[in-house]
Amino acid sequence: MNDTQTGHISTHQAEEDARNEAILIYVNGRIVPKREALVSVYDAGFMLGDGVWEGLRLYNGKWSFAEEHLDRLFEGAKAIDLDIGMDKKAALTALLDTQKANGMTNDVHARFMVTRGVKTRPFQHPKLSQQGPTVAIIMEHSRQKLPRPIKLATVPHLRGLPMTQDPKLNSHSKLNCILACIAAEKAGADEALMLDIHGFVNTTNACNFFIVRKGAVWTSTGDYCMNGITRAKVIDLCRANDIPVFERNFTLVDTYSADEAFLTGTFGAQTPVGSIDGRVIGDGQMGRVTQRLRDLYKALVGA
Repeated sequence: MNDTQTGHISTHQAEEDARNEAILIYVNGRIVPKREALVSVYDAGFMLGDGVWEGLRLYNGKWSFAEEHLDRLFEGAKAIDLDIGMDKKAALTALLDTQKANGMTNDVHARFMVTRGVKTRPFQHPKLSQQGPTVAIIMEHSRQKLPRPIKLATVPHLRGLPMTQDPKLNSHSKLNCILACIAAEKAGADEALMLDIHGFVNTTNACNFFIVRKGAVWTSTGDYCMNGITRAKVIDLCRANDIPVFERNFTLVDTYSADEAFLTGTFGAQTPVGSIDGRVIGDGQMGRVTQRLRDLYKALVGA
């Protein structure tokens, strides 16, 4: 059953593009057709979610904020003691080579994935991965297609403490966020609004979250959310354009009475939120501040 049949949409919902059936994918130094882009069932990423990844966006021939994205990828790999097997320059070269092989120039989304690699036996210990990392880059022609603003539902799944699984880590293990998304869809929403361990509003299962109150932009403290690059750019744009912005703790009470709400992410940039837990936010459409930030962001990335 697809999104049209269920009525659910997603911040990652894209227009259908037949060219994606013929894409070439980077796997461990080779660029191969989609049907040949295979990894072992013994791979630590498949078996255990042991790896890190990064999403990047191509606008007008340029990978937006590529340096920041690769910095985050390598920081995540170091955090989980994973040797990517290449330096940042080589990683960028792999990205550009894959782009060139596909002849891509605009409206492209890339997922750069690194796992601990193939294991000798199907068990947890990382030392069983002895063949080196698995590196894969998937690129697709991808343009967001949203028929309406996103509907959110608050779920019981929390953004947890850094000593369990640091929510800043962009790891392959996304089960907590997947369960949150399932709970939201069961509640009739598109995506999940997740709270932190103190009950403050934090993020969604897929994107960073903002509200607008009396012309001021609010987002979480950042302690329990992904250190989003688009999130940081929006905060910077606010500060550079005299839009009051606050990284602070706030509650669902503050959220329900917001004038606007929107999500940020590499794919969707700034996605408007129409309702949360059945409460219409503002007039249920994209607000004035959200639209201004979208325009500023488009100018920033040259889209």
